[in-house]
Amino acid sequence: MAQMPRRVKYRKSQRGRIRGKATRGNRVVFGEYGLQAMQGGWLSAQVIEAGRIAAQQYLRHEGRLYVRVFPHKPITAIPLETRMGKGKGEPEYWAAVVKPGTVLYEVGGISEEAARLCLARVAHKMPIRVRFLRRRTL
Repeated sequence: MAQMPRRVKYRKSQRGRIRGKATRGNRVVFGEYGLQAMQGGWLSAQVIEAGRIAAQQYLRHEGRLYVRVFPHKPITAIPLETRMGKGKGEPEYWAAVVKPGTVLYEVGGISEEAARLCLARVAHKMPIRVRFLRRRTL
């Protein structure tokens, strides 16, 4: 099932703007390989879940998958063919706000070729451009 917060302080939020690049959450930390966003945007909870399922089905029981984004933002919508006025719409779905450079998914415990294939399956589900990332060793 798609993720959403257990409870929130405010039911509805304003849209906001996505400015700049990610300064946090932009490195592979938990696994060895990751999938990094190259564009900003909203990832709906359904898209995040679809990517998670695609990766899990490829991995089976080898390796470990880490999902690094969580949908905190409620996206509202007004029903179709509704006249202007009557206030803001009801929350339709939850989304994660993603800046360019954010690491979305990570995998560990598998070879690089397997990780590339696994994350390529996930990349097909994403509505934004992403790239494969290797963990930096210092």
